[in-house]
Amino acid sequence: MTVTTKGPLPSETYDVTVVGAGVVGSAIARELARHHGIRVALVEASGDVGDGTSKANTAILHTGFDAVPGSLESRLVREGRHLLAAYAARSGIPVEPVGALLVAWDEEQLAALPDLLEKAGRNGYDKARIIGADEVRARESHLGEGALGALDVPGESIICPWTTTLAYATQAVRGGVDLHLNCRVDKASSASRGGYRELSTPRGALRTRYLVNAAGLHADTLDRRLLGRSEFTVTPRRGQLIVFDKLARDLVRHILLPVPTALGKGVLVAPTVYGNVLLGPTAEELDDKRATGTTQDGLAGLRSKGRRILPELLDEEVTAVYAGLRAATEHDDYQIHGSPQERYITVGGIRSTGLTASMAIAEYVVGLLAEASGPDLDLSVAGDLDPIRMPNLGEAFPRPYERADLIATDPAYGSIVCHCERVTRGEIRDALISTVPPGSLDGLRRRTRARGGRCQGFYCGATVRELFDGWGESGAAR
Repeated sequence: MTVTTKGPLPSETYDVTVVGAGVVGSAIARELARHHGIRVALVEASGDVGDGTSKANTAILHTGFDAVPGSLESRLVREGRHLLAAYAARSGIPVEPVGALLVAWDEEQLAALPDLLEKAGRNGYDKARIIGADEVRARESHLGEGALGALDVPGESIICPWTTTLAYATQAVRGGVDLHLNCRVDKASSASRGGYRELSTPRGALRTRYLVNAAGLHADTLDRRLLGRSEFTVTPRRGQLIVFDKLARDLVRHILLPVPTALGKGVLVAPTVYGNVLLGPTAEELDDKRATGTTQDGLAGLRSKGRRILPELLDEEVTAVYAGLRAATEHDDYQIHGSPQERYITVGGIRSTGLTASMAIAEYVVGLLAEASGPDLDLSVAGDLDPIRMPNLGEAFPRPYERADLIATDPAYGSIVCHCERVTRGEIRDALISTVPPGSLDGLRRRTRARGGRCQGFYCGATVRELFDGWGESGAAR
């Protein structure tokens, strides 16, 4: 089990290689690690896990109430929700079951609620109900004027997406998976007579018997390069979001959703497990898979819609803005396909529900691999992995600076470095010497929240950088 960021790749042949260390690819690698005796690689073009679509989303653990009934997405979201909720509880990933209100603002939207309720039932979710304007107002007193009713979906939750991806990758590596970062796959050979294909990367060649393409935004490109297939095309859909300061948190109690459109769930207002409030996302169809910048028009549009949903929110301080790209395709469903002859599985078109469905997607993909490989790859019995406990980043649960018992054991947990987010020296140290350490200050922020608060590192940035640059393998600052 290794994590490499530079240098040549191993010369040995892997049994399975997963391309893409986002939340889905990391979940697949973790699931494969449960099958002992199989040599697995997880390769990622970036310098960190979860550094693409997985790091910039609305961080919702979905019920799948509004998925397309009968679709693969509906099934995997439904299964994945229960799997991830249980895994999060075991592993220390913060989850808050705040529930959602799908708010109707006009008669047309109000008339659509019964169909959405019926759709939820067809998706196996029977706890939703329609509530009137008075109950909506009683439950969300700061809501804008004009709400006519809502679909109450009590099972929707908020979760930490950063910790989820990191937990999968950490458990995968500890279970024997080799994680190779800064390892973009440029091209690949066809499966050879020797039973393997060769992947070309900037760090050299990597040989593998079976391949899983979980490359997210680039899954279609990899498909064409590897197999000459064009079963789907990824059109990046940019979602810009505004993060409001923690002082805004008391303004909202639920995830406030609009009636969905063909482009997605629309602009929402949602609390986060970090104590902030999100407004967004936009839904912009683009050609550029690198266009993760925010725009003046996009943010202005969000503020206009946010003012109707929660007027007082717009008077609060903005902590940050960001944008993520969703891997939308021309299809309404996930694009997960197996090619037994090519020893290849494609995992494409995984949109915003991918976080929720990740563990179920992993089980499904490993099942396809088992069918494709037969006795050649023994995936018949899955064992248990050693349990892990991730550092808590959620405000609803005790943080290290609040724990006298922890501080008594190690005073570093009482030494606050980032005062906006109450991040301690001990947490930063732990992240820097962890199984999958950060390769950048942004990676450190996703592991600790350092530099993620109101001042965005203005006061703590120099100290955080000094710790990042100076921490040694022994755990003592040089």
